[in-house]
Amino acid sequence: MIKTFHTGGNRNLGYLIANDETNQAVVIDPSYDPDSIVTFAEANGYQIVAAFNTHDHHDHTNGNHDFEARTGIRPLKFGDVHPISGSRIADGSTFALGTSSIVILHTPGHTPDSICILIDGALFTGDTLFVGKVGGTDLDEGARTEYTSLHSKLMTLPGETLVYPGHDVGVSPSSTIDHERQTNPFLLRPNVESFIELKANWAEYKKEHGIE
Repeated sequence: MIKTFHTGGNRNLGYLIANDETNQAVVIDPSYDPDSIVTFAEANGYQIVAAFNTHDHHDHTNGNHDFEARTGIRPLKFGDVHPISGSRIADGSTFALGTSSIVILHTPGHTPDSICILIDGALFTGDTLFVGKVGGTDLDEGARTEYTSLHSKLMTLPGETLVYPGHDVGVSPSSTIDHERQTNPFLLRPNVESFIELKANWAEYKKEHGIE
């Protein structure tokens, strides 16, 4: 079960993902309005057992204090240690969610600590990948790092993998890896130089193609 929350800010999205067999749930990016996520979980009998931030930007972490006050659970970021398993949040880390698995993918670029979170065929991409767009970076090392993360970590996933981004800034709030691979202008670029060129000229490209 995946529940999407439009939490505020710049069309920020938060998520509650629950295992159907155990009703255990994980929350991703409970920013701006964590109360709505916790209230939904309580009303529907879901037990929140963990939470994650996809990266350490204020618009994704500003609800952490209130979320922890209500649940006793501190959202974890890249490099943190899971309080129960003792495992560090790192590339390839795996955690149980009932009978489901949570897999951490380190995808630096937008920030050095950016992660994507894979749960049973659903990928929560934070600000690494949006519907039809990618996360903001500089036009040098950050862009090159993001390009590598996108192609080595995300585009290698099965095409049917669902994509749930950190902001609702595309033509729809969610997508699939196949759809992004085939339509996202940044992912259609043949090499990193062309990828950076599109970033540098994104405002003009959007205007020419009617993209908001």
